[in-house]
Amino acid sequence: MKRLASLSLGALCMLAVACGSNQSADNTTDSTATASTDTAASSGSTAGFKIGIQMWTFRMFSFADALNKVDSAGVKNIEAFFGQKLGGDMKGEFGTGMSADTRAKLKQLLQSKGIQITAMGVISPKDSTEWRKAFELAKEFGLSYITCEPNKSHWDFVDKMAGEYGIKIAIHDHPNPSPYAHPDSVLAAMQGHPNIGACADLGHWARNGLNPVECLKKLEGHVYGAHFKDIVKFNDTQAADTVVGKGVIEYAPIFAELKRQNFNGMMSIEHESNWEKNLPDVIETVKFYNDQLGKLK
Repeated sequence: MKRLASLSLGALCMLAVACGSNQSADNTTDSTATASTDTAASSGSTAGFKIGIQMWTFRMFSFADALNKVDSAGVKNIEAFFGQKLGGDMKGEFGTGMSADTRAKLKQLLQSKGIQITAMGVISPKDSTEWRKAFELAKEFGLSYITCEPNKSHWDFVDKMAGEYGIKIAIHDHPNPSPYAHPDSVLAAMQGHPNIGACADLGHWARNGLNPVECLKKLEGHVYGAHFKDIVKFNDTQAADTVVGKGVIEYAPIFAELKRQNFNGMMSIEHESNWEKNLPDVIETVKFYNDQLGKLK
């Protein structure tokens, strides 16, 4: 996912993209049967993972239409992004600028589908005021963590706010030349900051030529969430996405390592390909996820 430089700028950019090609889910040809999302317990695994969808996957659609797709995939957790047009009977886009009425409608919509916003991002607020607005929104919707790429000068007060609100900060890794492209940079941010950890974008690490398992080991105990994707070429920052399990990333050792670490966060499917008809790809990824869990005994 492309990093959002600030809340206000990010919202404008995302809205511009979405409006240009937004369409109703009812008019797409990617509908299919609801996927099964067996829990770790029912699959025989002792892992505490949960599957989610980063809404950027459905960025070509409104939030309301995207929720229909999430529901069709049988997924109950999402990672929202700032700037997605809300749609339905809601005005504006997802973000801190939502009115009280819009927030109430969004909560009702989520509740009607049994879907929880577990995280949001990737954000990079420009100052403490924007950060606090983000934390207030996260608290209101019951989020577990905020996925972000914070300015280095913000580490201290962001960690303090995270402790105040009881919501973790998960630093995301984009490909080079992102300042957080390597896990060592996230480790640096974590020093002396108990509320800062990682959102492990497994695909971007592979794009950077890094071994995802070794990266996870470096961040052991501090991985709050992950972006679940696959790519067609290792060590290429421009490598295209593909359906998870069909690319170059070996996921069996990744799942084994996450289980070893007692990871209990969300693996957010972020499929940045086949944008307008990618629901079947997402459902196939959910099946792959469940198959991997079934192998963890």
